[in-house]
Amino acid sequence: MSATRNSVRPLIVASVMAATSMVAIEATIISTAMPQIVAQLGGLNLYSWVFSAFLLAQTAMTVVFGKLADIYGRKPVILVGIAVFLVASLGGGFAWSMPAMIAFRLLQGVGAACIQPVSLVIIADYYPISERGKVQGYLASVWAISAVLGPMLGGLIIRDMSWSWIFWLNIPIGLLAAAGFIAYLHEEAPRQRPSIDYMGAVFFTIAVAGLMIALTDANAFTDTHVWGGVLVCVLASLLFVWQERRAKDPMISFALWSRRPIAAANAATLLSGMVLMGLTTFLPMYAQGVLRQTPVVAGMALTMIMVGWPIGSTIAAKTFTRFGLRRVLVGGSLLMPVGGLVFALLGPSSSPVLAGVGSLIMGFSMGTGSVSALVLIQELVGPSERGSATASNIFSRNLGSTLGATLFGAVLNFGLTHSSGLAPVTSDQLRHVLEDRGVSSLADQAIRAVLQHSLHLTFLSILAISIGVMLLFMLVPTNAVDSTRGTKRDKPEFVPGGH
Repeated sequence: MSATRNSVRPLIVASVMAATSMVAIEATIISTAMPQIVAQLGGLNLYSWVFSAFLLAQTAMTVVFGKLADIYGRKPVILVGIAVFLVASLGGGFAWSMPAMIAFRLLQGVGAACIQPVSLVIIADYYPISERGKVQGYLASVWAISAVLGPMLGGLIIRDMSWSWIFWLNIPIGLLAAAGFIAYLHEEAPRQRPSIDYMGAVFFTIAVAGLMIALTDANAFTDTHVWGGVLVCVLASLLFVWQERRAKDPMISFALWSRRPIAAANAATLLSGMVLMGLTTFLPMYAQGVLRQTPVVAGMALTMIMVGWPIGSTIAAKTFTRFGLRRVLVGGSLLMPVGGLVFALLGPSSSPVLAGVGSLIMGFSMGTGSVSALVLIQELVGPSERGSATASNIFSRNLGSTLGATLFGAVLNFGLTHSSGLAPVTSDQLRHVLEDRGVSSLADQAIRAVLQHSLHLTFLSILAISIGVMLLFMLVPTNAVDSTRGTKRDKPEFVPGGH
């Protein structure tokens, strides 16, 4: 590795962290500003689509951009992603109606779908396995810090400035990141004319979009949007499989996705995404509605996930070379059912500290598993497939989050309407007990009992899925990486042009 190449690596990492911070902060900061945005723009019935549009586009396009990074190179694709994200951020600040806001959030999701996987591929290109885990730990800390700072920063902006600035603050960050990539990221131009499977990309995007629309409203079983989304997903999936089998260079390599180590790691990542969504959605509800704690205490209990995550990532990074990827992967996954058991044992008299301990254990396990699974997948493929492989892992996590929101929401609703000996709880009654932490009437106590029962079922579901994560990681073969060139590689296979 040349001295010149070595010297620019920290600057490339800084650019990656800057680009990643835009996506990470935007994922949390907008929730604080939404009441003011709705008050000014109207369209309360479209409230949820401001969030769903971003997630839909991000999930549907992640795999497409991973493939494009393999075809055209990392630099042009990441610059396009940043440009799209900045244009969408500029437009979001000027949004004149709720449909316009949703359109710009959809475009932001497209930019995020590019930035997130390609940033991780760039790190994999420039850092060997012995150093990569540490750098990816830095990126994990960006997400952890953004999860805490996003709502706080949003609150400050809403208090002192226009809500438009929650979008416009991305512009200087994105310009700095783009400047860093332009100046310091160098790579060879493709030696042959790329063959792009446009139809495969279109069918895949439509299939995922249909699935996401169906899952967004999945708890409303009579809603025509659900069945329409399912129908679109099925038809587009069939066309996608037909197209990929005949394409010269398919957008999705079935051979890549079906390899046992990659399939097991991605399936476990999908279930981890479900667990994370379940905890972030329902732990605050349990802390406020059952443990009768303030929103601040509930937030602190949940924040412990973001404390454990970078700790797990950092420890995993430092132990890869000593114990091996698989041992670190499986060892970290053993803690996830332990964290799930803590939540399953929570009761009305439990201390919120216990919930915080469960969150810390879960975060540690997820941090260990996420960085280990990503490095494992990247080491199993060559540079020409690294973008697709990385994107497959991120896609799995994003899809898992959506599936988790649907599944655990259905479990909660079932518990609220099927508590033995107790009347079903309405949304207004639930909102009342979540906001009231004073002396409860007998009716409120009954509602809290139903809520406890429902959330206990939810936590049991989380425990079951946590066990599934552990079992799937155990399916990764012992020689998954050792049988490849991955762990023996002293320097990255990717060679930038002229550096």
